[in-house]
Formats: sequence, structure tokens, C-alpha cells
Amino acid sequence: MNYALLCRLLGAVCLLIGGSMVFSLPWAIPGIAQRTYAPEATSVEWQAVFGFGISMAICAIIGLTLRRIGNSAKGHTLYRKEAMATVGLSWVMATVLGALPIFLSGTSISNDRPITFIESMFEAQSGFSTTGATVLTELEDPELVSYCVLFWRSWTHFLGGLGIVVLFVAILGQGSAGKAMMRAEMPGPSKEGSMPRMQHTALVFAAIYIGLNLILAVIYLMEGMTFFDALCHAFATMATGGFSTYNASLGRFNSALIEYTTIFFMILAGTNFTLLYFCSIGSPLRLWRDVEFRVFISIIVLVTVGVVLFGMEYQDDHFETLGSAVRYGLFQVVSVITTTGYGTGDFDAWNNFGRGALLLLMFVGGCAGSTGGGMKVIRHILFAKILRLEIERSHRPRVVRPLRLGGQAMEDPEVERGILLYFSFFLAICAASWMLLVTFEPDRTWGVVRTAEGAADVATDTDSPRDLEPPMITTPEQRLKSTLDEKLLDSASAVAATLNNIGPGLGVVGATKNYAGFSQPAKLLFVWLMMLGRVELFSVLVLLSPNFWRRH
Repeated sequence: MNYALLCRLLGAVCLLIGGSMVFSLPWAIPGIAQRTYAPEATSVEWQAVFGFGISMAICAIIGLTLRRIGNSAKGHTLYRKEAMATVGLSWVMATVLGALPIFLSGTSISNDRPITFIESMFEAQSGFSTTGATVLTELEDPELVSYCVLFWRSWTHFLGGLGIVVLFVAILGQGSAGKAMMRAEMPGPSKEGSMPRMQHTALVFAAIYIGLNLILAVIYLMEGMTFFDALCHAFATMATGGFSTYNASLGRFNSALIEYTTIFFMILAGTNFTLLYFCSIGSPLRLWRDVEFRVFISIIVLVTVGVVLFGMEYQDDHFETLGSAVRYGLFQVVSVITTTGYGTGDFDAWNNFGRGALLLLMFVGGCAGSTGGGMKVIRHILFAKILRLEIERSHRPRVVRPLRLGGQAMEDPEVERGILLYFSFFLAICAASWMLLVTFEPDRTWGVVRTAEGAADVATDTDSPRDLEPPMITTPEQRLKSTLDEKLLDSASAVAATLNNIGPGLGVVGATKNYAGFSQPAKLLFVWLMMLGRVELFSVLVLLSPNFWRRH
């Protein structure tokens, strides 16, 4: 391991993160944010400016120190090991440094509950990983959350959309090591060979990404959003992040036009950017010829039809027309499969079929080479093909049939092994994390208070149809068992929503709730899961291997 070179690259990432904080400062001025401030809120904004200033100073000191340590590495070659270490540690540093302005700005979860540093790291990682999960309960109260912080959350989406390291490769270039850095940064099997130079690829992707952000922001402005809201929601949409400036997310606008615009751009963001590049140079047919894109669109259509027909039947009176049901169902399906996590209502109020469909959809994700998270559609396609081949080999062992994708044989013999290994690791991480939550997360997260005599009665919240007690529940013991049964599903959905970078899940982390009620250790677990989901699994797991850090 070339530690000097590693320090030099990490120093550049520190300076990039610190320098990007300056874009949040102008929003402390009331006229720019287009909001009216009370005197108390104005003081909160200037406290946020002070917090951002301290954070930028810390980033500058750490970045310059690392660059100075790494001066001796000028001209050294960056190999795969250093590239993987740079990617993994960059995300760790982004989590810690990105949390500083949130923590130092005086942000509060509620009137009597200031945010902790672990919660600030949760918020920062959720932004950079484009998860969109939050612990903030009062986004619209400027005395609790400054507009500088609101913009910083959305700006972390912008930076994390194509990945900090991809932008780093685009700006600075890293020669032949750029390929290793981008492969470690962007999860999912890649379609290589179209644009061989990695810096050129990163620049093209960044140009498409920035261009789509600008176009969407202008469209949002034309549809009635303020400049502040248009920018924040454009960043969240194109990064498939989902952070909003309102508690009700996009449901706050109650606009079919805004929702259908968002659906279209979420689908674009969940599409392989290589295909968008070919569309931009006049080859739109490449888009539909791509098997992954066709499967991606097919899943959206089939699941939308399913949830509209079978997932909402017990609350049909909520929808005035079939068109409103399609609008609501399509938005939630696209929001989940692209891992954006926006909400226009409480999808946790759907019946078990609808909620189950969304839970399964969390494990699909967008296309490889997109800003969407999750397991990626291409992996599911390859996994299905591998299963079919294995079934055939079980009764025709002498038949040698290559793995094909889009009519072409996969040349890399390690593809099958890599796909199976990825699914195994992913499911093992899901299972282990779920067991940790259901075992160690206190029952009070679900309203169960333990006393010396046992468990006290369960506090119920009747804001959601799901929280209404079924007729068969008549005793406190039955109510307690029902609540703890919900803990199993809620914990599973929380793991799925963070590991797949969705954001909202079911139950206590549903569309109208958040992660504020979880314990501090659980939030640290979610930080790790969000990082694993955003970066290629092995780029994070390899950091835990002692052999990886040896010099030879």
C-alpha cells in the first residue's frame, strides 16, 4: 500500500468536500431563499454560517495536511489497491466531514432535542449515498433546521449522485487507475468498451448529470416552485436521493404536473448514463435495444398495474378516479425502484399486497451506470439466466452453454461467480443486520415500555389505518404481541431501505415517519448499510481486512 499516495488523494477529496460547503452559505440571506424569517430564525441562520465556516476550516486543515504528507508521492502510479482504498476511505471521510456543518450549525430534531453527531453522520451519509432517509422531524421550522442545512442536505445529493470519486476522476484524472476507481465507485456490472478513456467517460457522465439537473430545476420553476425548492428537488430527483424541503415531501405541492415531471426524470436518473449519452448523440434506438432498460420499464409497468388493481382496494374511496390511483401508484413504484424515496402520501396505508410489492421492489434498484442504488436490474437478469443454466446442467451435464446477455456471450468467466457471490454477500448482510436490529433495538422504538413487572401497555398512534387495532385484539397482551410482530417487519424494511438506498420503508420508518426514534447504535448500523449500498460492496468490506493494508 502506497500510503503517501493515498494521503495525497484523500487530501484532494477533503478539499473538494470543504470547498463545496460554500454554496450553502448564501441561503442564510432571507431574500435569496425566498422565505420570511422570524428574528429567532435569522439568528439560527447566522449560527449555521458560523458552523459552516468552522467545518470548511477543518476540511482545509485536514486536506492540506494530507496533501503535504503525500507530496512525496507525486508521479507515483495508482494501482488497484490504492484505488479501492481511496474510494472506501473517501466515503468514510465524506460521512464525518459532511456531518460537521449539520452538527455545528445548531440543528435540532425537535424543540428540546438537538441533533447528535451520530445523527449528523446519518444525515450526511444519507445525503452522499442518495438514500434520503432522515432523522429530522420538522424540516419546515427555520428555528430548528436552517436553510443553509436544508440546502447542504440537497447538495450532498448532488455530489453523491454520480459519486464523489467519479467527479474526482473527472476533475483531476487518474490515468489508467481511473478505471479501477470508477468500477469501485459505481455499483453494478458495467458496460465497458463504449468510451475507453475513463476521464472522458467521467466528464461525459458529469456533463449529462449536471445538464439534467439544470433542465429539471428550470422546469420546476416554471411549474410553480421557488428557486430554492426547485434546486433542492432537482438535486434530489436526479441523484435519486429523495431529500425534500418539506415534511410531506413532494406531496406538499399536490400537483399532478410536478409529480409526472418527477416520474419522468426519476426514470431518466435510473437509466444507464451510457444509454443517455448515445441518445444525446442521435442514437435513441440504443436505449430500447438494451435488455436491462427494457426489463426496467417492464417491471415498472407490471408492478404499477398490480398495485393499482390489487394493492389499494380497501381504500378505493380515497381515489376519485382511476387516473388518480394510477398517478399515485405509478409515482410510488418509480420512486422505490429508482431508490429515490419520494412520497406523495402514506403508502404504508396500502394493503399487504401493495406494501409487499414495494418491499420486494426495494431489492431491484435502477440500471447499472445510473444514479439509482439497489442491487441493479442487470444483476437480477444475469442471476435468472445463471439459474436457468444451472437447472439445465443438472439434467444435461455435458452441455456447455455460455452465459448470454442481449444475444452476446459474456466473455468474462468470472461473471457467474461474481453475481452469485454478490447475492450471497448481500443477503447475508441483510439477514445479519436484521437480526441485530430485532435483538438489540429497544422495544420502546415501537412504543413498548418495559417495567420491573414486564411490559407496560403499548402506546398506539391512530394516524394511519395500519395502526388501528384489528377486532381480534382485545387485551394488552395481544396488543403487545401484535406490536412486536410489527417490529420484525419494520426492522426488515429499515434494513432493506437503507442498504438499497431507498430511504422510507414500512411501519415506524414509513413514508410519513422517519428514523429519529431508533437508538444511536442502530443509526450507526444504518450509516454503514447506506455506505455499503452506495459503493460496491467489496470497496467497503475490504477496508476491514488486515491483509489489505500491508505494504506488499
